[in-house]
Amino acid sequence: MTGGTDGHAEDHGRVYQSHGDQHISEHHHYNDDGPDNGGPDSVRRPAVGRLPVALRDRSEVMERLRTSMRTERGGQVYVLYGMGGSGKTAVACALFQEVTAEAGRVGLWVNASDRASLRAGMLAVAADRGADDSELLAARNGLRPAADLVWRYLDRSAEPWLLVLDNTDEPEILRDGDWLRTSPRGTVLVTTRRAAARWWPGAELQYIGVLPREDAALVLRDLAPHSGTIEQAARVADRLGRLPLALTLAGGFLSRQVIDPWTMDAYGDQLDSDERVQLIDRGADALSEADPRHLVGLTWQLTLDAFEARGLPEAAALLRLLARFAAEPLPLALLNHADIGAVLPRARTETALRALLDQSLSELVDAAGTRCVQSHGILLDSVSAATPADLVPALDTTTVRLLDGAVPAVPDAGPHDPRLRLLVPHALALLGHVGESSAADALAVTTRLATALHRTGDYVSARETARNAADLAQRHLDADHRTVLAARSREGRALFRLGRYAEAEAVLRTVRDTQVRLFGADDPDTTDSGYGLQLVLANLGRREEAVALLRDTVAARRSALGAEHPLTLRARAGLLEMLPAAEVVTEEDGALLALPSECERVLGPDHTVTLGARHNHAWALYLLGRFDEADREIRQVAETYERRFGPEYPIVLAARQLLSRTRAALGHREEGIALMTDVVERRDRGLGPEHPFTVASRNLLDAYRSGRWRP
Repeated sequence: MTGGTDGHAEDHGRVYQSHGDQHISEHHHYNDDGPDNGGPDSVRRPAVGRLPVALRDRSEVMERLRTSMRTERGGQVYVLYGMGGSGKTAVACALFQEVTAEAGRVGLWVNASDRASLRAGMLAVAADRGADDSELLAARNGLRPAADLVWRYLDRSAEPWLLVLDNTDEPEILRDGDWLRTSPRGTVLVTTRRAAARWWPGAELQYIGVLPREDAALVLRDLAPHSGTIEQAARVADRLGRLPLALTLAGGFLSRQVIDPWTMDAYGDQLDSDERVQLIDRGADALSEADPRHLVGLTWQLTLDAFEARGLPEAAALLRLLARFAAEPLPLALLNHADIGAVLPRARTETALRALLDQSLSELVDAAGTRCVQSHGILLDSVSAATPADLVPALDTTTVRLLDGAVPAVPDAGPHDPRLRLLVPHALALLGHVGESSAADALAVTTRLATALHRTGDYVSARETARNAADLAQRHLDADHRTVLAARSREGRALFRLGRYAEAEAVLRTVRDTQVRLFGADDPDTTDSGYGLQLVLANLGRREEAVALLRDTVAARRSALGAEHPLTLRARAGLLEMLPAAEVVTEEDGALLALPSECERVLGPDHTVTLGARHNHAWALYLLGRFDEADREIRQVAETYERRFGPEYPIVLAARQLLSRTRAALGHREEGIALMTDVVERRDRGLGPEHPFTVASRNLLDAYRSGRWRP
């Protein structure tokens, strides 16, 4: 935008070669403790659950990997592939522990199961290797290539490293972001279910299959040595398909029975008595072809049946609830909500969670400084598939309400909050699970989450969350459904903030035209899209069209919401910025210039809309040549913004840019240059050198320095 506030009033040697660097939002694994201090989310430790007591029948692959590490060769990529639960992660963890026990060798562990986790983990790797906050902020907001940043610091690492990319079951996400590369400073180890060589050009592949009968029996005996003989264990292992994950859970179940211990034979008899065990037996006949979720799910179902027998039905209910969410850290606060009572008694939630933890079905983790519960993805998929149909509607309704309670009711501008990103994978997973009756409610909550992310300045996460949510919801909702259109509108708003004006215009115009046709021009959703579209038009230089649309938005909001509604006041504040000086003084019969006082009376002096009105009022005063008044007002606004949001927040920089204008206009040219130099540097780091806001700021600074600038 050519005005002084940049539209601030809107709510806020490679294995692969690819382009795009597109991601959904993420949660972060680094924190104030830092990796060297052993923080709970450190990439220096494997993010894994319970592993077998001993690593059975993996000596050959372990020796091969050890040999590679001993030779100090860099630039290698090893891929461990096999079916889910086959122990790929156990092998990677064993190597990781051996490697990091050696002096001078660094281990880095990243969960690569989805875009959000991969991006978060790799940015944590960059932080571990020395990337500073400004570089991470730019990459996190999608305004510089994140993968390039990570690999630059890996290439510069003072210590040799082993990087584990665990659970890489969607290798296309590595290509999308160009995340998988090689470096002479270290070795990459990937675990995945995807075995096709086309996914792993240049890598050395190692198959990790099910265990031999003898070793599978030993896994059970390692965990439950008093439950039966080696031959009895072998028979149970056969029935479990000799899958390490199933063996670990079965052994864990047997080892935890205290009052009435089960034997291996009793466990086997229970498997035989359940008709679903036939699925296990059939899968065991051709294990390489089977879906491991079907095999493992029966073992977990046996544990859930045991909860029922022990008088803990709420543990099974809680696990079914968790299975509606993602296999990512879920904030415990989400479960501490009255609405959970529709699925299990709220007073028994603690007991239920303890039961899951005791059976190693879930674990407690810390993410972004937040205590969370996390469960294995195969477990959650299995439980979800086995959930009785009559329980599904209540589970869907409850999970939507729990998520609704965790998302800010009225998202407001504020600094980056990593806790919001924790909710993104769960919101999207929920949309993938819910039926038609809950789809619209789930989408509305997820769109509100995208809005909250937007207003923290995390425009990439906001855009990806809104877009993915709309796509998922369209399994049940039409493309013209009100909530789908609202999500698409939010996507367009984020595209604008990313400087992608042409895309933003196309999305917002299409959405608004549809909303006008279906709901009318004065509908709040229509005016919301119109407000976003006028910002895009203004920044494309189409001022007259933008002003006309903004006036329509003001009139529609005044009619539908009232003159004192925050959205009406926000739109009116936009006129202070958009109108030429001559029109500002006559707009609303001269009342527009008094808008900041009206906002303060209605909303209070610290409300974001009040601050935005004062910001735009300072710009209007500047255009009117009232430089002293503009200077005093924008200085106060900039100081308030910085206290609330920090020095890098977009509207802080917009305010400081206007302050540089007022200082220069009052004859303090050197101060104006200093202010603009700082703005340009921060925008270059945060937005990237090619973003339109950065370009406009740099042009203004050049004009100052050359003496071409005039107020």
